[in-house]
Order: sequence, then structure tokens, then C-alpha cells
Amino acid sequence: MASDSRVLNSALRSRIMSAEEAAALIPSGVNVGMSGFTGAGYPKQVPAALAKRIMDSNLNGKKFKIGVWTGASTAPELDGALAMVDGVEMRLPYQSDPICRKRINAGEMEYIDIHLSHVAQSVWFGFLGKLDWAVIEVAGITEEGHLIPASSIGNNKTWLDCADKVILEVNSWQHPALEGMHDIYYGTQLPPHRKPIPLVRPDDRIGEPYLKVDPSKIVAIVETDLKDRNSAFTPPDQASKQIAGHILEFFEHEVRKGRLPRELLPLQSGVGNIANAVMNGLNEGPFDNLTAYTEVLQDGMLDMLRSGKLTSASSTALSLSPAALAELYTNIDDYRRRIVLRPQEISNHPELIRRLGVLAMNGMIEADIYGNVNSTHVMGTQIMNGIGGSGDFARNAYISIFMTPSTAKGGDISCIVPMVSHTDHTEHDVQVIVTEQGLADLRGLSPKQRAKVVIENCAHPDFKPVLKDYYRRANSYAAGRHTPHLLEEALSWHLRYLRSGKMPRDTADELSERVGGATSPLARAPQ
Repeated sequence: MASDSRVLNSALRSRIMSAEEAAALIPSGVNVGMSGFTGAGYPKQVPAALAKRIMDSNLNGKKFKIGVWTGASTAPELDGALAMVDGVEMRLPYQSDPICRKRINAGEMEYIDIHLSHVAQSVWFGFLGKLDWAVIEVAGITEEGHLIPASSIGNNKTWLDCADKVILEVNSWQHPALEGMHDIYYGTQLPPHRKPIPLVRPDDRIGEPYLKVDPSKIVAIVETDLKDRNSAFTPPDQASKQIAGHILEFFEHEVRKGRLPRELLPLQSGVGNIANAVMNGLNEGPFDNLTAYTEVLQDGMLDMLRSGKLTSASSTALSLSPAALAELYTNIDDYRRRIVLRPQEISNHPELIRRLGVLAMNGMIEADIYGNVNSTHVMGTQIMNGIGGSGDFARNAYISIFMTPSTAKGGDISCIVPMVSHTDHTEHDVQVIVTEQGLADLRGLSPKQRAKVVIENCAHPDFKPVLKDYYRRANSYAAGRHTPHLLEEALSWHLRYLRSGKMPRDTADELSERVGGATSPLARAPQ
């Protein structure tokens, strides 16, 4: 053991070994719960060593696969390494790795896309099968044997509680001053013995600063010094800034109407450049004394904490660029007081989200004219990443907002379509849709009223005429129907893209004139 080792518990020092030795303990066919949430706090050396072992086993004709369960997405050293050697039988509950995604969409890896708040309880209920192993990164082990969490918590508490055997990666790259930032709540119980969670403010601390584990479960400890794989964010483009501007105007309108307090309500923001653009807009906007109750803390929220616009932030992970991480650690004593990192079963808990009145802002792939949202699938069948926590927040938020640029693929795809090719969030959970073109407030509107507002406010000018034409003909054909659709044509936009690489820009009349009125679903649809 090195003199600067962070394994301070003398009884556990004998279990320190290499990553290769630790990986050799994991057999094929088991389910492994690994730490990690949006590229933060994931194990780095054991998965790589395990991937090497799997590759060698496969070369010798012995198929070796495991189930991989995490908090959310990880990084190439985990998801990418194991997917590269075809070592994952089942992946859940969320991923964003391109190799992993390719195998899932090729039918070579099974994948279960789960609401992030549901994962821990589903494991406790036994719905997902047996959790055999846990591989968890921590920032250190205290003399008493407590585990100092790293830059994310995710499902680590549940993995440590439920797994038969545990491997710990003690990463000295994780800043020692993270100790005390975490709040691990051990009061959750199974039905019918559940009790209310005693959290009434976003910054309340209701648990303990350390993770606990039965020492007899720990079979290996690997000491590492490797950084999280977080990259710098792209500066907000014009579309992102416009989306942010529409949301800020909406919040100001809600304050004037008396539907929001001047300090707003706790903010939740999904991952990505649009989300950071919204935070940048709020940082420069008129609102003060803001709070956040979210699942991921990104650069934009850290900027708001630094400026004082945001007084506190609750999250389950720190997903920061290198520059933002340097800022965090430079002023860690101040940030540690105002940032609370929780297990994701608390950060994404539906009852807490509803009771706190969270303002939820999440990205999407596409929305249809009636307000249904697809946030996971490209062209209906190809998984992108997963639903993540967007459903936890959208269904239970005070206001649920979904945002995207109005077009994709250089303008060949409209992100506002007649019918989404896959539904993750139904019209019942979607209150506001925003693109760079404008904002559609869908609260209190019937389907027909929603369609008019979505098309007029959110669609790109290139696609607005054909959307209006679709709705006109659908409403004429299905007069009196609650949600008018031309079922023959509703998904034809996606089919058109798959066949030609572009969604339609022509109205039925224009297309009929050009093709003689006989060859297109648009032309054949009822008039």
C-alpha cells in the first residue's frame, strides 16, 4: 500500500490488488451494478481489465458476457470497452456510448430503458433479477470503513446494499474535499412500510455523508488515479440562445400572471448544450435567489452558483467540463455548502418533484402537433440514448417543458411532425414545447387547439405549410374526431426520410400537381 493511500481502514488494506486480479474474480453470466452517472464517478480500471479478459475468453472459444447496470451513462472506459468485445448481455437503465448503441440497434445487446427513479426500487422488488456483483468508484475509505462517494452517486447505495460481492475502485483523482458534499438517505423502505421522505427544501440534508457496505462483501480494492471523461461543452449556438430566450420570456410572463414566484421554483435541466444555454440565460436574467432540484449539475448551473443567482443545487452527479471542474475545486469549500449530491432514487423521486414544484426542462428528438414527445428513438426503431430522468420530472413537474431545434440533419428533418414515431411522453405530460421558432403553451388546450399552437409557434417555416395542410385535411376527413389523423399518412414523413433522406416540404395539392396525383401517399390521402 502506498503511503498516500486513501484506504485508511486497516482491516481492508489486505484486499488491495490490481485491476486484473479484481476482474479475474467476476464470472461470466452475472449481473454487475457499476457506478457512474453522465460520465462522472464510474469505475475505470476494472471494466477495462474485464474487457481484456472477455476478449481473451472469446478468442479461446468461451463466450463471456455479463449484465451491466449503472446509474445512467458512463464513458468509453466502461460502456465502450465492454461493448467493443461484445461482453454485455443486458444493459440498463441508460446509455449514450456509440459502440453500445450500435450493438443494441443491431440486436447484439439487450437493453432495458427505464425511468431512472424506478431502477433502485425495481432491484429491491426483484423485478430485474439477481444483482450479483457491484463495482463502485469512491473517493476514499475512512478509518471506520465508511466510503467517501465520488463525483456521482446514482444507484451506488442500492448496488452496495443488494450485491453479493463488491469491488471498490478508490480513485485518488477525485478531490478529497468532496467529502461532506453527499447526502445518502437510508430511510427508504419497501411497501407496505414506506414512510414520507423528510425533505421539504431542495437544499435539505436528510441522510449521511458516506456510503455504507458490509465489509464481508468487499472482495477487492483497486487503487486508481484516473480522471472522469468529461469534455468541454460547445458554446451555445443561435438556435439554443433563441430557445433560452423564449423560456425566459415565458417565466417572466408566468411571474406577471402570479403563477410563479419572483424567485421561480426549483429548476431541473436535462443534459446538453441547449440546457446550458437556458442556464446561461437565467444567469443573465432578472430572477434572483433561485434553487435547483435536478439530476445532473452542469457548467451552466455552476456558473449560476458562482454568480449568486443560484443559492443551492441538489443533484446526483457533477457533469462538468474541465474548466468548470477546476473552478469547483478552486472554491470547493463554498460549493460544498451549496451543492448536495443524493442517490438518484431521491434526486428523481416523483413525490419530491411534485411536492417541491419543480420546473422541468428537457430535450427531445421530436414532438407531434398534438404534444406527444419522442425523446429516445430515431425514426421509430433506433435507440439513441434512453428516457433517463425526463419522465420522472415531466409527469410530476409544476411545469414540464420540452425543447429542441425545429429541424435536424441540416434542415432535412422536421422535429415537429404529424405523429411521433415513438412516444415517451404523452400529450398528458407535456405542457410546453419550445423551438428556436417560438414557444407553445399547451396548458388547458384540447388536441385541436394544441395542434394549431404547435404548428404556428414551433414549426420551421420550411415545414409549416405542409403541417398546416396535413392538419386541415385530417380535420376535414375526421370531422368531429377528438384527435384528427390521417393514419395512412401520419408516419409517412419518417418513411419519406428513410427512402429519400428528406422529409416532405410540399402540400398535398403541390405534390399532386407535380406527380400527376397518383403516386404519393400525400396525393392519395383523403381530401
